[in-house]
Amino acid sequence: MADKVLTNALSWLMIGARNHRPVWFETGKAMLVIDTLVHNFLHRTGILENCGIPHRYGPACYAKGGCAEIIRRAAERIDARSFNPSFPEFFPRFVQHAIWRYCAADGLDLCNGNRIYDREPCQISYCYLFRICEKIALKPE
Repeated sequence: MADKVLTNALSWLMIGARNHRPVWFETGKAMLVIDTLVHNFLHRTGILENCGIPHRYGPACYAKGGCAEIIRRAAERIDARSFNPSFPEFFPRFVQHAIWRYCAADGLDLCNGNRIYDREPCQISYCYLFRICEKIALKPE
């Protein structure tokens, strides 16, 4: 947990230094923090199974075919400048953070254990992704 928190803080510090330390920005924008919210989102939606190698949360998230690779591949297809012209075109950290905000209780609070019982498929019909989500139970019985 401490590594994840430190990486998250370091990434934002490096991104914030963009005007004074461009190399720091380049490093910070590529640093990904895969926490349980991001991993579980990729699992529940079926993205992990369809695009990567299904695995439990942990070191495999950063391995070949894991969550971090999936996010980087998605970032290659998203021009982050369409969200903010000052963003770089390729911005994996932005994609990862957007997923986290979608799930986090202090964000949109949608795809998380507070809203979805882990042993059943998601039933949140008002979710923006409900129609295209595979709604895979996190811990099937």
